[in-house]
Amino acid sequence: MSTYSYDQLYKFTHDVLLKIGCPEVHAQIGAEVLVSADLRGVDSHGVARLSGYIRLWEKGRINPNPNIRIIHESPSTAVVNGDSGLGLVVAPYAMNVAIEKATKAGTGWVSVKNSNHYGIAGYHAMMALDHDMIGLSFTNASPLVSPTFSKERLLGTNPIAVAIPANEEPPFVADMATTTAANGKLEILQRKGMETPTGWVQDKQGKPTTSANGVKEGGALLPLGGDREHGSHKGYALGAVVDIFSAVLSGANYGPWVPPFVAFLDPDPNPVGEGIGHFFGAMRVDAFRPADEFKSHMDNWIRRFRSAETTEGNEKVLIPGDPERELEEVRRKEGIPLLKPVIDDLTDLGKKLGIDF
Repeated sequence: MSTYSYDQLYKFTHDVLLKIGCPEVHAQIGAEVLVSADLRGVDSHGVARLSGYIRLWEKGRINPNPNIRIIHESPSTAVVNGDSGLGLVVAPYAMNVAIEKATKAGTGWVSVKNSNHYGIAGYHAMMALDHDMIGLSFTNASPLVSPTFSKERLLGTNPIAVAIPANEEPPFVADMATTTAANGKLEILQRKGMETPTGWVQDKQGKPTTSANGVKEGGALLPLGGDREHGSHKGYALGAVVDIFSAVLSGANYGPWVPPFVAFLDPDPNPVGEGIGHFFGAMRVDAFRPADEFKSHMDNWIRRFRSAETTEGNEKVLIPGDPERELEEVRRKEGIPLLKPVIDDLTDLGKKLGIDF
């Protein structure tokens, strides 16, 4: 394992995106979104994914210079067509539309079609924080997840992110898949040659397995909860809500028709929509109560939960967003560690495109 600075990874990603034809501003945004995942410790969604985007571009499934545009709107809502662009670029555009709507109307809601994988959900939700707004970010994804009681793969990991501003305390940032574990965590375990905990994956017969290659072998990820006895029906429902808000609402593909992220699998020849879908929300805090008052009470909420008496062997109660924020502080100073398979992959990508890594 070797360590790289944020600037090194940002520059490499930026240069790669320029090389495939992205405009300068898109290369900047895309690189920032992608490397922010590495900074926050979501290594599965950072530069380890870069070559995956490039393979999709090579297959003609990503448009490097899209005409991203609003195709339908009301004072507080919009539908955005991403024109097959990088989700890393389409999503910030759509979130900015939601923020602009909220500035005028109090809340803004944007559903997106014809997009691609958008990186970490939390980045887009957090865009609202600087505007004294609450941000929400959903996306559907490649069908790798079986609904409770099924062995068919019908849903994606379909994350939900919510960012809420505070005053003196750091913001509350919940960013989670609606599965027991995101697919990217399986990829990390595969690189390390490790097994998964019980409850993450089922095999192609619908039986529990701890193989990190279980999905590759025809199995499926499990909804949050793992099985019915542990509440997987709730994870299934949450993933379904994300799918409907992101795609049924916008005109993107949903359920088993969502295009796969891997380039070696072709999209369904009979799609029900265009590309993958996202959903964003922005709520102006002062549309509900004075922002300073709200943020003061968020400080109080956070401090009370931090001071909760802990169970034996546990040091403190965490607030959503704490681990990522703390790791970002460390990685900005000490660098971002990359596993050797990721380094080799990026080195090969650089050689192919004539860019030094």
